Amino acid sequence: MFSIDTHDRLMREYAARTGCAVIGMDYSYSPEAKYPIALEQVTDVVRCLKEDGGRSLGVDASRLAIGGDSAGANLTVACCLNLRDALKNESPRAMVLNYGAFSTEISPEACHDYGGDTYMLTCEEMEGFWTDYLRSDADAMDPLACPLLAELDRLPPAFLAIPECDVLTEQSLTMASRLRRAKVEVEARVYVGASHSFLEAVAVSEVSNRAFDETAAWLRSKLAED
Repeated sequence: MFSIDTHDRLMREYAARTGCAVIGMDYSYSPEAKYPIALEQVTDVVRCLKEDGGRSLGVDASRLAIGGDSAGANLTVACCLNLRDALKNESPRAMVLNYGAFSTEISPEACHDYGGDTYMLTCEEMEGFWTDYLRSDADAMDPLACPLLAELDRLPPAFLAIPECDVLTEQSLTMASRLRRAKVEVEARVYVGASHSFLEAVAVSEVSNRAFDETAAWLRSKLAED
C-alpha cells in the first residue's frame, strides 16, 4: 500500500510551493522488511546526504528537512532520534509530521469516533499494520518504533498537519504536547473535517490546499534561517 509513486503528487506540491528540491526515499516495506530495516535505510539516506554535502544530487545538505505521512511521520521522528543520539550534528533543520502513527495504543474513544469504515483508516487496519511492521511485542516498547515513548528533547522544529477526523489524531496532539514539553519548537495545525490521508485530495480539496500552503510557508522560513 502506497509508494513513492502514489505520493509523487505530494512531493511535487511541496517542491513547487517551497521552491526546494524534494528527495523521495524508496525504503523497504513490511511485512517482508520488518522494523528496524526501513528506519535504518531512511537514516542512511540522510547521513549520506550530509556526508556528501548534497553535491551528488545538487542540493544544499546544510539545509535539509525531513517529513512523511502516517508511517512516514513515525520514521521521521525515529530518524531524527537516531541522528540526535549519534552526536555528529547530522540532524535536519525541520520535521514535517502528517497524521503520524507514533504508538500502538489507540483509545476506545478514538476507535469509536473515527476508527470505523466511515473514515479512511480503521482501528483494525492499524492493528494489522503494526503486526506487519514489528518483529515481536517487545518492539512496541522501543522508542524508535513507537516514538511517543522517546525522550524528545533536542529534536528539530516540527510542523504537524493534523486531521480532525482521524483515529490517529490523538497521537498527533500528544506528540505535539510532548515535543513542546521537551522544549522543541512546534507548529501544530488541526484541519477541521479532514480525515487520514487528506493531503492526497489536493486536486479537489480546499483544506488540503490550505495545509500544503501553511506547511510550505513554515518550511521556507525554517530552511532560510542562518
